Amino acid sequence: MNLVNRFLFLFSVTLLSSCAKEEVISPDTGNYTPTTSKGYLIKHTYYTLSYSNSDRQSEFSYYKLSPESIKGTQSRTDDFRIDPLVKNNPVSSTSYQGSGYDRGHLCPAADMALNLTAMSETFYMSNMSPMAPSFNRGIWSTLESWVREAAITNNGVYVVTGPILNGSCGVMAGGIIIPCSFYKIVYKSGTNPKIIGFILSNAGSSSPIKSFAVSVDEIERRTGIDFFPQLEDGLENQLEGTVSLGAWGL
Repeated sequence: MNLVNRFLFLFSVTLLSSCAKEEVISPDTGNYTPTTSKGYLIKHTYYTLSYSNSDRQSEFSYYKLSPESIKGTQSRTDDFRIDPLVKNNPVSSTSYQGSGYDRGHLCPAADMALNLTAMSETFYMSNMSPMAPSFNRGIWSTLESWVREAAITNNGVYVVTGPILNGSCGVMAGGIIIPCSFYKIVYKSGTNPKIIGFILSNAGSSSPIKSFAVSVDEIERRTGIDFFPQLEDGLENQLEGTVSLGAWGL
């Protein structure tokens, strides 16, 4: 085997080994996908979106957040790009330029450090929503960090995040709706299930995150989405009708 062929052989083995390493990881997405209200489902490897063509963004992202995914070693890829599964008129990586708004992640990159696939897929533009910089880099980032802490403490949680798209606070170039507020829902399954929801205005805030806690019923009323419809009706009504700060240490 000459030097060139030997190099190609070793490169192929390395590449196949890397791919195989990712393939053995079976993402646990559970069976709690919300219903859609304005969009259609797009299933990526480690999270699911409901994409609204009329708003040019997703109405929710849904995924299982595990300690392993948080503690992974994959660094940010920052490869913002068109989602190939968006059916028509997809948002591009430059669509937010000059708007004054951040390309705000719904499924955060820091939640998907498990491997290259998990990380890179969070940079699809379908996973972005226009967020005021003071919001995205401030109170929203604080909430995302709290969710990661909760996931580690509870050995994994299910997360749903999205903009409230019934009404808007403006329209960017290309018809991208600017949401006035965002929500996040965190659910812990098991023998002692618990759930908590949050609604935050798309603006900076110095208030503690517990001040934004609301019932899931309230988020459903505001969005028209049915969250965790797979739960037994009695349990769903009990969990989604209350705000259990104490259960989450808030």
